[in-house]
Order: sequence, then structure tokens, then C-alpha cells
Amino acid sequence: MFHTKTKLGGLLALTMLFASACGNANGTVDGTAAAAGGTDVGEKVKITFYSYNLAIASQKEGTQQLIDEFEAAHPQIDIDPIAVASTEINTKVQADIAAGASPDVAQLVFDGLDYAVHNYNAKALEDVVPAEELSKTFEGFSPNGLELGRLNGKTYGLPFTFSTPVLFYNAKLFADAGLDPNAPPTTWAEVKEAALQIAGKTEAEGVHIGGSAGNDWIVQALIGSNGGEVLSDDRASIRFGEPEAVEAIRMWQDMVLSGAHDKLNDGEVIQAFSEGKLGMLLYTSALQSAFIQASQAGGWELKAAAMPSFGDKPTTPVNSGSALFILSGDEAKQKAAWEFLKFVTSERGYTIITSKIGYLPLRPAIVDDPNYLKDWVEANPLVKPNLEQLTRLRPWISYPGPNWLQIETTLLEAVQQSIQGTGDVAAIMQEAQSRAQSLMP
Repeated sequence: MFHTKTKLGGLLALTMLFASACGNANGTVDGTAAAAGGTDVGEKVKITFYSYNLAIASQKEGTQQLIDEFEAAHPQIDIDPIAVASTEINTKVQADIAAGASPDVAQLVFDGLDYAVHNYNAKALEDVVPAEELSKTFEGFSPNGLELGRLNGKTYGLPFTFSTPVLFYNAKLFADAGLDPNAPPTTWAEVKEAALQIAGKTEAEGVHIGGSAGNDWIVQALIGSNGGEVLSDDRASIRFGEPEAVEAIRMWQDMVLSGAHDKLNDGEVIQAFSEGKLGMLLYTSALQSAFIQASQAGGWELKAAAMPSFGDKPTTPVNSGSALFILSGDEAKQKAAWEFLKFVTSERGYTIITSKIGYLPLRPAIVDDPNYLKDWVEANPLVKPNLEQLTRLRPWISYPGPNWLQIETTLLEAVQQSIQGTGDVAAIMQEAQSRAQSLMP
């Protein structure tokens, strides 16, 4: 049976082990103020930086390397790094702002974008950075990636650490079940067929779709890939009770009822997949390095494929992850914060982020550049389906108003109710939509 839900941030803290190899052959630092034509911040400035990557043991070293290299290149700027768990960072930012001690820069998850803009006095980069410099900095960024931190036409959050849903699979179990490990399923119908074959011919479970607890980004990706949406374009109406969304969740329920899908929770399934007891897992690509190590230790081969589709409909992967927000009202600190944001999202910054922390580079060209990630990507080809999905990326929708988290929780609880039982999915999702609409501003 299903068990209690587990927050993704806690899961990652417990399970993620990241690769240590770095593909930058020459070790150059190209995010310096001089290289980027950056802003002169004048006298020495110290800025506070709230980061949840620093609170995750396996991500701390890479994040600290970003800070150390930035400070070495910018001796006039000191970073005061403060580690805060992802599940607590909004609460801490809110409390510190109320106490008059706002952080200067905060790493916040995308689903809180709307709330951060309207309640944390997050600064639009267009309002604090000269237009020409901003345009130059954005050159080479994934256009879809940049959209993730924008609201009402302005860039409030600069995308930072980031992943998409990927279908990991166990090639040995595919072979044992008589399936071709080099031809993974591409549609949900094919996933169900393969999963039933694995469950029937091996001792392993077939498939698990992650994301029914914690945050709703994978649920948003499923609904969007079936032509639905969770919020109307004018951000006024909840839409996850509409037919396209219901059909997507009904597919998930059918997977469970048919026996193709296991009945583990998201925490248990990471352990099961790592131990070779599950054929396929749709989940965050940030788990890749941990699964590589688990497969090597367990004597099975890890492979990865793009998120499956609903028939011939194009998939719309939604991102997990975070953006960096400038919250300081002090002009000198804003300039220093901008220099920091530029460095950590530079070519060098994303080389560290991808190879040391495990997230996608939002400057795609560096994966073919021998000065940055070319060698690393050739040694780690599992990242390629994840990179390819950037072209179809849809932003993680943040709900408006002070009840944004309750709305997200309402959706997830409706999904859990649907896939854990035999109830009418349409009735469950429509009732949840009605309750969520009452929470809208």
C-alpha cells in the first residue's frame, strides 16, 4: 500500500550522491567582472546568500566552489553563505524580512515565484541592471530557461539549479523480461505494456511515476503533455479539474490498478530502484549521479529516456529547481548581488553546477565546448535526454496569492486520492479544482 508522502528536498538530502569529475580542462574563470564587462561595485561589500543547495550534503561542496571562485575573482565582494533547507527557506525569508533582516540574495523554488515577487519585494533585473548589460548576459541562455523566472514580462528570478522529469530504466531487467534495452518505451501505453512484462517475468516491479507528493512539477508536466493546464493563461482560474487533466491522472490510476505501477511511495521507490527492484522510474534527473553509483555497485546498467508521451501528443516537460532573487534594497549590494548572479550562471558557473552538483546547464552551448562540459557529457551520456527536453520546456506554474502552497497541496492530495484508490478521477479532480478556486485571490 502507499505510505505517507515525503518532501523531495528531504529525499535528495538522504539519497543523492554526486559525481566529482569536472570536465573543465583548463580551470579558467570566465564569469569575472572583467570578462563579462561587469558593474564596478566600488568599496568592499558583503552580501548574504540563503541557499538550500548548501543544506544538502552532496551539493554543498559544489555550491561552496561557486562561492570560492567568485570571491577569488571579485575581492571587493564577500559572500555570507547561509544554508537553509528547501522546505524551510520561504518561511525563513519571510520571517527575516518581517524582522528587518532580509537576505540580499535568496535561492527560491520556482513554485513560489509569484509569492516572492509580491511579498518579498524581489527586484526585477530589468529595474536594477542596465538594459545593454542584461541583454549581453542573457546571450547563450536557454530561451525557455529564462522564462522560468519571469512574471508579467519581467525577470525576477535568474534560473539557477534545474532539472526535468526523465524516465530512468534498468537495462538488465529489460533484457531479463525479453524487452530490448535499446528501445525504451516512448508513450505511456508502451510504458504500461513493458511494465506488465517486467512485473510478470521478473521479481521486480514495473514502473513508478514520481511526484505525487512534495511539489507538483511532475504532475504539471503530465497534465500539460495531455493538452491540459493547471491555471488559465490569465492566472484567474484553476484548471486541473478539466477533461485533459483528468485523463492524465486517470492514466496514472490505470497504471496502478493494472499492476504495471508499484505501490511504493516516492522515498521507498528510490531505494527500490537503486537496488535493481524496479524496471522504470519517472523522476527528477538530479538523481542521475546517485543512480549511476547504485547501478555500478549493484551490477546492473542504468539507462535514461525522455519523458513518455500521451500517444502522438508532444510532451511538455516542466522543470524542478530554483532561481536566484535579489531582495536587497541597497544599491551597492544590488550591484554586488548582480555580479554574483552573473558568475554562478556563467559558462564556468554551469560547468561547476552540472559536473559537481548534478543539475542541467542553462547555457546549452557549453555541452559541446571542450573548455567546459564537452568531455564530461561524453563521459556521462545519460544527461542527453534531459538536455534534449529543454527545447520543449514549460515553466513550473506558480499559483497567485497567499494561498499558493495550499492550492498546490490540494492538487497533490487529489492526485494521491486518485491513484491510491478506485474512485472516480473526474469527481475527485473537479472537487479539488473547486476547493482550489476558492483559495485564489
